[in-house]
Amino acid sequence: MTLLPPPTMSLSADEARRIALRAQGLLGAPDRRAGTRGVLRSLGAVQLDTISVLARSHELIAYARLGAVGRAAVEGAYWSDHHAFEYWSHAACVLPIEEWPHFAFRRRARRARGRRWHVLADADRSTAAVLDRLRAEGPLTSTQLGGAKNGGPWWDWSETKIAVEWLLDTGDVVVSERRGWKRVYDLPERVVPDGLLHDDIDDAECMRRLVAQAGAAMGVATRADLADYHRLTGEQVSSVITDTGLVPVEVEGWGKPAWADPAALASEPRGRHRTTLLSPFDSLVWDRPRTERIFGFTHRLEAYTPKPKRVHGYFAMPLLAGGRLVGRVDPAREGRTLVARQVSLDGSKAVQPAADAMAEAAGWVGCDEVRVEKVLPETLREPLVTAVKRAQDPR
Repeated sequence: MTLLPPPTMSLSADEARRIALRAQGLLGAPDRRAGTRGVLRSLGAVQLDTISVLARSHELIAYARLGAVGRAAVEGAYWSDHHAFEYWSHAACVLPIEEWPHFAFRRRARRARGRRWHVLADADRSTAAVLDRLRAEGPLTSTQLGGAKNGGPWWDWSETKIAVEWLLDTGDVVVSERRGWKRVYDLPERVVPDGLLHDDIDDAECMRRLVAQAGAAMGVATRADLADYHRLTGEQVSSVITDTGLVPVEVEGWGKPAWADPAALASEPRGRHRTTLLSPFDSLVWDRPRTERIFGFTHRLEAYTPKPKRVHGYFAMPLLAGGRLVGRVDPAREGRTLVARQVSLDGSKAVQPAADAMAEAAGWVGCDEVRVEKVLPETLREPLVTAVKRAQDPR
C-alpha cells in the first residue's frame, strides 16, 4: 500500500500576515516577564546599526514589542551576565548566547577563507599580540587595544583592528557587549558557558537549527525568506528544510512554495495589535521583498541616499497599526522635542495611530513635545497636529 503525502495546508494572505505578526511579537499581549531577553530569544537575532535617531536600532526592537521599557534596562538585558554575543547573522546582530554553537559553520568558513578584505602585514604576530593582551587584561575595546584607525578613511583600519576583527570572524575572540557603541572583545572561554563552548556541530546541523529558528521567528516563510534571515543561501536552506520540522504550506498570492512553523498553525492568531514606529532594521521589515509581499508596503532606508533624492526621509520609520503598515515617520530630536520632519500617511485612518505612536515614542526617549513639520498628503497636517496634542494631553 502506497501512503500519500498529507495535503499541503492553504493559508489566505491575511492569515499569513497575522501569523507573521504574532511570530514577531507584534500581535497579542507581550510577555513582559520575559522582557527584552524573551524578545531576543524569540527573534533569534536583533540587528545592530550605527544610526541613532530616536535610539539605537537594537533598543527600538525591544521598544516596538514591549512598549516604554527603560533604555538602560534594554542594554542591560542584552549584555549583562553574558546572556548574548555579537556576530554576523542577518548583519551584525545581537544573538542569544545559546546560539553560539550554531554559528560554527560560519566561523569555519571564515577561517578557511584565510583572511578578511583587509590584509595583515604580519598576521601571526598581530593576532598573538591581541590574544596576549586579552588574556592579561580582560575584555578590551579596539581603542584600548591600541586604536582602530590608521589615519585614513573609516575603512583604513589599524593592524590591531584588522587582527581583532579577524579573530572575531574565526571565533577566537567574542564580542561580549557594546560600550559607548564600541565593541568589547573578550576570550570565548570567559563569555560562552562551558556547555556551549564547542565547534563540533557539523555544518548541516548548524543550518538545520538556524533555518528552524528563522521559520519560528517568521511564522511562515518562503525559501528566500528563510535564507535571508541569517544570510544563508537558498541551497543551504533546501539541503536541510525537510529536517527542520517546518511544514509546507501554500499562501494566497505568494506564488512560491512556503513553510510554516507548526506552532504557528496550532491556533488562530488573535489579540491586541501593537501601534508603534518600527526601526527600518526591525526583523519584521528588514527583508524588503517579504515586506512588500506581506504588507503591500514598499520601504527603503534612505539614510545613504543623497538628500535631494529622498522620498520619505533620512530614517523613515514604518508605522504599524492594526496589523498593517500605514505610513512612515522620519524623526529627529531637538533637545526635549521630538521632531517629525516628514510624516507620510496612507489616508485619514492613519492619523490617530501616527499621533499615538509619536506621542509614546517621545515619552520613551524623554521628550516633552512633538513638533510636526511636513505631512503627506498636506491635507492631513492639521488633523495630525490636533491628534498629537490630544495624544500628549488626553484630558
